[in-house]
Amino acid sequence: MVRSSSEGKLPGFSMDGKSMQREGDTMRIAEGVEMLELNLGPMTIHPVILFDRDSWTLVDTGMPFSVPALRELAKQAGVGDLPLRNVLLTHQDIDHIGGLPGILAEEREAPVVYAHPDDAPAIDGKQPFVKITPERVEQLRQQMSPSDFGLFERTFLHPTRPNVDRTYADGETLPIGGGLTVIHTPGHTPGHVSLYHQPTRTLIAGDAMVAAEGELNGPNARVTPNMEQAMESLKKYKNFDVARVVCYHGGLVEGDVNERIAKLADRS
Repeated sequence: MVRSSSEGKLPGFSMDGKSMQREGDTMRIAEGVEMLELNLGPMTIHPVILFDRDSWTLVDTGMPFSVPALRELAKQAGVGDLPLRNVLLTHQDIDHIGGLPGILAEEREAPVVYAHPDDAPAIDGKQPFVKITPERVEQLRQQMSPSDFGLFERTFLHPTRPNVDRTYADGETLPIGGGLTVIHTPGHTPGHVSLYHQPTRTLIAGDAMVAAEGELNGPNARVTPNMEQAMESLKKYKNFDVARVVCYHGGLVEGDVNERIAKLADRS
């Protein structure tokens, strides 16, 4: 794996007078495929972007506060001023969908937003989120500027239109980046998906697995409501030849990943 030649550090910045340090890097997986590493203070996240000469695709959108830093990292990775064509959501958790309102508000031509049908109703505001409690919403209200929270509220809590434009089917291959296969991996949320990038044999795991010090682990039990189902979902990965895994929490893991995935799956 090669560090992107455009890698850089982002300075800290503040929102509504509240200083919140955020730094980030980009990491090249292959030409036109980059993992972003975005430090949000209490956690570091790893969205993925895929791009060509015409447009780019974003896998997961970070927290509500993270859109400016995410966009800057994408530019450093090489997207420049290309239009954002697709947003692929792995699931409904706030650190994966939180940046969507800002992205939709800023794009001149709205990107196509994808999600699994089992999570789409929550993302569309038609049913409660599995893990975003009223207390968490109130925390967000206090952390965000009134205008940004208003945008979040209008998008997810009282929407006037669906946020999800297209739903995934398990096993389908999206015509993005040379081929992205959708793997429905429920447990962390009902509609959690992972994405397998065929040309590079890269598994974008979302939160179905986490990494720590270069080691793959199953999902975080503390925030996985159906741990038994989540562990059972890992067996689906055994159908793919995986060269590397991007965990949203933990980043890139390479080397003997098929064997490591098989060991995790066999524990279920």
